[in-house]
Amino acid sequence: MSRITFPLLINGFPITAAYEREDVETIFLPLLHDLSKLQKEKGRRILVFLAAPPAVGKSTLASVLAHLSAADEQLCDIQDIGLDGFHYPQRYLDFHSMMKEGIKIPLRDVKGCPETFDIKKLTEALRIIRDQDITWPVYDRNLHDVVEDQIQIHKKILLLEGNWLLLQEEGWKQLKQFCDYSIFIKAEEDMLKERLIERKIKGGLTRRKAEEFYEHSDGRNVQRVLQYSMPADLTLRLSKDLKFCKEETK
Repeated sequence: MSRITFPLLINGFPITAAYEREDVETIFLPLLHDLSKLQKEKGRRILVFLAAPPAVGKSTLASVLAHLSAADEQLCDIQDIGLDGFHYPQRYLDFHSMMKEGIKIPLRDVKGCPETFDIKKLTEALRIIRDQDITWPVYDRNLHDVVEDQIQIHKKILLLEGNWLLLQEEGWKQLKQFCDYSIFIKAEEDMLKERLIERKIKGGLTRRKAEEFYEHSDGRNVQRVLQYSMPADLTLRLSKDLKFCKEETK
């Protein structure tokens, strides 16, 4: 089965992404046509949520969808943006903690979980983003910290990707009021576990340390996303051979 490659810049790093041609032609492009139609019907900027557990490839898929939209004159251009710029700054995480099962845990040790995000700041940004060309923060993976005002919002379709956008918990579940269309990606936990461990090993950890980090942090995030996310308008499942399929809405 043939694959289409896309040269991309993800989190400041050049990569080449590859997707099955069938997925591009039967899932991605029809989705983009639906979003373009929705934007025209609304007559304003629309906000699309792309939620999924860690290691599914949210940032890459969001960038590919933006690339495809720009390459087709019949489609409305998409601007892809990420949730990670709404982490609390590292200086905040270094001096604040959370309680988990009666144990006080420094936020810096669980960076990436919902409690390490500034949900009030995010809510305010989403409240005004339909009507204003605001600036958007990013998370710099070289600095390991948030950098403000890095992206100028200007397009008619915004695709926001992140783990927690559909989380059915206080503060997060209220975000759905700002969402015009939602996408959720499912995947088997075993596959995500191995991908996350390999990611940490490439970052310099031993396999043992990477596995410990998964059990302590990444694994809990994976389970929390998969178990406690609200239903989406479109649910996709990513298989171990990296092929997508649609799940029927119940």
